Amino acid sequence: MIFSSLIFIYLFLPICLIGYAAAREMRLKNMVLIVFSLIFYAWGEPVRILLLLLSALLNYFFGIGVRKYKGNAAKAVLGVSLAYNLGMIGIFKYSGFLMENINAIFGSSFPVPQIAQLVGISFYTFQVMSYVVDCYWEKIDPQRSFTKFLLYVSLFPQLIAGPIVRYSTIAAEIDSRHTSLEDLSCGLTRFIIGLSKKVILADQLFRIVDDFLGGNPESLSVVGTWYGVIIYSLYIYFDFSGYSDMAIGLGRLFGFHFNENFNHPFLCKDITEFWQRWHISLGSFFRDYLLPLPIFGIRSKYLSLAAVWLCTGIWHGASWNYVIWGIYYGIFILLETRIGKKKMKAIPIWIRHIYNKIVIIIGFGIFYFEDTSQLLPFLKNLTLFNPNGFYGTMEQVSFCNNLFLIIAAIICTFPLLEIPKKIAANSQNAKITVSVLGTLTSAVLLITSSILLVDATTKAFLYYRF
Repeated sequence: MIFSSLIFIYLFLPICLIGYAAAREMRLKNMVLIVFSLIFYAWGEPVRILLLLLSALLNYFFGIGVRKYKGNAAKAVLGVSLAYNLGMIGIFKYSGFLMENINAIFGSSFPVPQIAQLVGISFYTFQVMSYVVDCYWEKIDPQRSFTKFLLYVSLFPQLIAGPIVRYSTIAAEIDSRHTSLEDLSCGLTRFIIGLSKKVILADQLFRIVDDFLGGNPESLSVVGTWYGVIIYSLYIYFDFSGYSDMAIGLGRLFGFHFNENFNHPFLCKDITEFWQRWHISLGSFFRDYLLPLPIFGIRSKYLSLAAVWLCTGIWHGASWNYVIWGIYYGIFILLETRIGKKKMKAIPIWIRHIYNKIVIIIGFGIFYFEDTSQLLPFLKNLTLFNPNGFYGTMEQVSFCNNLFLIIAAIICTFPLLEIPKKIAANSQNAKITVSVLGTLTSAVLLITSSILLVDATTKAFLYYRF
């Protein structure tokens, strides 16, 4: 089940909210959320719920074990937990990719495992790993109630595609929380904004992406290639940030306050800042749990950064383009780290904006082409060495036909919601006016999104794959 479907919006969510509101005790409210979360995850593929439950059960005991025991015994429990969690990701996400490459390198013919990837496994596994490590580091106390821990692991708003929620972020709210009218208003508004990003912007932008990059990208002109990958950059932003908005909004409806996962990343001035604004929960995970570790027994900032970006690439998928993509960004992060913040700030701002946008757009192109044989032709087509010429009629027609969509998408990358907040802060009348207009706008966006979803083939969020 996905958030941007009519069955979720008008059936699953209302029934869940009614059941949640009817439950008076916090224990019953938690049980309602657990039941609906498990139904949500099992929808269409019930067998995968068993692995989610197994992960929750084992990591529940791992968390208790790393605090119960001391010294080498605690390290052993931690080691077993990491081996199990990383092993599960390896089996369900990378086993086929690994065997294909072994066969290619050694000329062997081992059978390639055909194991379907579990939706959301990278997200909920990283959550439970952070929980066990934080228990080991004594940053948090282990949860003694399995049902409460299961709620943390399975909570449907963020289960499938994040954000990666630390246990410490919602530990207190698992035990005690209250959904106020402000929570309901902010939660619904945030959900509708995310839905609109997905349905009105992302899904429509993907049609353009499919026309240019999904067909025969080698035949595109220079402008056509840049046009296709720029649209893809906008698409992936609205698709993923839209999901994060919906997840944060849904959490708010039930009294949970998740951390932000995006902060208008295209406003960045350099690549380092871009990754402080994009997929924040993943970046902070690697920063806090991988960056401090010695690499090959050596404590080096540069080796640690290289390891972080290699892992960031691998995390995204079992394909060489993701590895290349991680290394690509790692090179620019290392370069900027080497230059230093002061020298970077001394570079004229317009040069920094042009530099980072070019790097980001090319990076999304690398991210798109899982067939790595298309990468070199794609990179060549971005330059004047493109054999198809500089400009073609295909991009001209597409741009004219989608002009308003593209303009709307570019405008929506800016922090527009800060404008009504500033206006509302001026006076009580202004606050009422902004509230009324905001409600009307949300209603229009919901109706528009619902109409677009009628008889439409529901397109899953891109990060469901990761």
